[in-house]
Amino acid sequence: MKIAQIQFAPWDKVYDFLIPGIEVALGDYVIVSTEMGKELGKIIKILDLPETSPEERELKPIIKKADYDDVARLASPAKKEAALDYCQELVRKHDLPMKLVDVHFSLDGSRVNFAFIADGRVDFRELVKDLVAHFNVNIRLTQIGTRDEAKLTGDCGPCGRGLCCSNFLQEFSSITSEMAEAQQVVHRGSERISGMCGRLMCCLSYEYEGYKEMAGQLPPIGTKVNVDGSRGVVIGHHLLKQTVDVKLTSEKEDERDVIIQVDINRHKKNKKT
Repeated sequence: MKIAQIQFAPWDKVYDFLIPGIEVALGDYVIVSTEMGKELGKIIKILDLPETSPEERELKPIIKKADYDDVARLASPAKKEAALDYCQELVRKHDLPMKLVDVHFSLDGSRVNFAFIADGRVDFRELVKDLVAHFNVNIRLTQIGTRDEAKLTGDCGPCGRGLCCSNFLQEFSSITSEMAEAQQVVHRGSERISGMCGRLMCCLSYEYEGYKEMAGQLPPIGTKVNVDGSRGVVIGHHLLKQTVDVKLTSEKEDERDVIIQVDINRHKKNKKT
């Protein structure tokens, strides 16, 4: 049994639908039936599930692949801009602390979904009443994150290339400070390791496992080591060079401690010979 994960807007949730024996591929646009009417969405992932999966009885099937006429029925940029402008006027009228980002019209026009970002929860009940009175359709407001906004609007990253989320990233993974620490870039400051969305850059996850593997090949900080007959303590790592900083304690009171950089791989070879 094959299941397609479909998204109706770049910032919307992902929904699962059955693939009923039709030829579809990743990136295809398809027509599906939802509780709110027919929708046109994009396939962002295809999954294989066991035939006995209980999900098979709960999921609705894809109706068909979208054709030119289906795409032509989508709301035009001018219509979306007009809807956003009107909603923005109401946001100012009700003095709501929210920033409108995008709007999505369902394929059959029975629902309008406005996406916005805000620092906290927003009481937009009066706003919804005004929107329903104006559009005379089902109105939905979806609060999204700053990463979703960056994915939608696009930009140029610190690397000089387009944002990963606007190009090939389909899902956001959790980016933690541990990833930055493992790659020894925390000292650069939060601004230099944050993306245009203000969050830690997604690319910190790309080489995280590799850095962890390299770190595992070095003795932990605080390890007591013997370097050419002198005893010392590991006080720092240089992962890419696979070297460590070793503090050699002076045996004489009038001499300072010495810090040297040791190539672990070379040191191991010398120790074997």
